[in-house]
Amino acid sequence: SIHPTILIAYLQNANDTVAELFIFLTLSFICRNKLFFSPILKRSPDKTKAWGTKTEHLLRIDDHEFTMRPGFGGPAVPVGVDVQVESLDAISEVDMDFTMTLYLRHYWKDERLSFRSNTNQSLTFDSRLVKKIWVPDMFFVHSKKSFTHDTTTDNVMLRVYPDGKVLYSLRVTVTAMCSMDLSRFPLDTQTCSLEIESYAYTDDDLMLYWKEGNRSLNIDERISLSQFLIREFHTTTKLAFYSSTGWYNRLYINFTLRRHIFFFLLQTYFPATLMVMLSWVSFWIDRRAVPARVPLGITTVLTMSTIITGVNASMPRVSYIKAVDIYLWVSFVFVFLSVIEYAAVNYLSTLQERKERKLRERLPCTCGMAHPGMMSASYSEVDANTTGNYGMPEENGVKRERILVQLAMENDQVTGHVGSSAYSNVWIDTHAIDKYSRVIFPGSYILFNIIYWSIYS
Repeated sequence: SIHPTILIAYLQNANDTVAELFIFLTLSFICRNKLFFSPILKRSPDKTKAWGTKTEHLLRIDDHEFTMRPGFGGPAVPVGVDVQVESLDAISEVDMDFTMTLYLRHYWKDERLSFRSNTNQSLTFDSRLVKKIWVPDMFFVHSKKSFTHDTTTDNVMLRVYPDGKVLYSLRVTVTAMCSMDLSRFPLDTQTCSLEIESYAYTDDDLMLYWKEGNRSLNIDERISLSQFLIREFHTTTKLAFYSSTGWYNRLYINFTLRRHIFFFLLQTYFPATLMVMLSWVSFWIDRRAVPARVPLGITTVLTMSTIITGVNASMPRVSYIKAVDIYLWVSFVFVFLSVIEYAAVNYLSTLQERKERKLRERLPCTCGMAHPGMMSASYSEVDANTTGNYGMPEENGVKRERILVQLAMENDQVTGHVGSSAYSNVWIDTHAIDKYSRVIFPGSYILFNIIYWSIYS
């Protein structure tokens, strides 16, 4: 090698022709052997790009057409699937849907991705390589909304083995439809399904199957729901037919949910039962206490209406009767009948007072009653102790009131014919309806509850 300072000094003393020839030869020698200029002209290699190039070269991605499925023109590609359910979130009766987060894994073999390996170790890649190769085009049937998680990067993993076997895994959250039968709500059991299917490939091109049957479905033990008890998870496989495209393999994730009843017992059933029992209090209140019995009946009716409205506000507008509707409306009828019962008692009492007043006006003798002017007073204002034989003691806790009816034989004082008169006591129990209601209403409601809970429990 020639030091630069010696070369420059020599060129200054040489003539032009020799100098030009020497410079030409020197520069040719320097460029050929990459001498002291090479550290300036050459950049350090990009190891990241070099690794990507080596990987793609190892998998021979550029040598194949990955828009076609593996073994195009041959038998269907078997694609095994397994799922790990991470969480089962909101289940809505109003929207008839549920939300589930899961790890969806696919297994298949693509000989185009096979490579040589002395250690037989697999290669793992992220979502950047997924866009360059063929992967199954799965979608969720009857899904309303779904997405692949992308924090902090796309939650996608691709693992390739030397013999061409591929594991493709992604983390997905999906909101899917669940047709619920609410005829037994809230004592119901619901079965929902998450359905997985290929969008483009029929069963002639792609055969979907659960990799290990029911063991292909794994559930996180920490999954719990506030309103439901998860009773069972299981898998099934069926064929789906579309008239314009053909038959497709469809995988089902089925799960059964049993609704917790305790919340509805506290919020619906107990308040309704208490309102019915409260309406029975009026049967023990005196029939003359109108300001006490009427507001009590109206209050219980309005409270039952509020309970029914609150329950229906949080439910879908279905065209059939639910179990909770039967209980609430029967309870409402019991409360309403208690109001009608008092109206009947009050009406019959009024009729009785009118008949009594007419009978008193027809009696020739007041039988020791006080001033005749009291006959015009209302029945409730007459003191029973002022009549000779009118007031009667209580029998069996119920005050009986007697009307004196005069059965008079004609006594014509003008002809001197002596007649005789006799009095007959007619007993009328004005509290009979209340007395029977105290037994009939509770007994009927208890019988209804026995039948209701035996049917729906």
